[in-house]
Amino acid sequence: MSKDPNIIKIVVEDREGKHHELEGPTDMNMNMMELCKSYELPVEGTCGGMAMCASCHMYVTSDHDLAERSEDEEDMLDEAFHVEDNSRLGCQIQLTKEIDGLEVKLAPVG
Repeated sequence: MSKDPNIIKIVVEDREGKHHELEGPTDMNMNMMELCKSYELPVEGTCGGMAMCASCHMYVTSDHDLAERSEDEEDMLDEAFHVEDNSRLGCQIQLTKEIDGLEVKLAPVG
């Protein structure tokens, strides 16, 4: 049985330090916020993925080449708490084959 070429694996560390292995489809135009919510991880996504709330703030801990932050994402992170160099908004990370194996850690709230 062959592995589905449209499924990637992502590792998410929650705020308690527990690691979750997630599988995400690359053919459904999903992002990391939506994937985390589908696994019922504590990611709000209050604004619905519009880069307007930072409730899906996470740290990229693996060495993946992600698309540059958009101006909207930069602006939102400027207002967020606990921002680091590797901070990203989950709603702005599209599930693509290029991020297979991505590792992220959920940022603290508030």
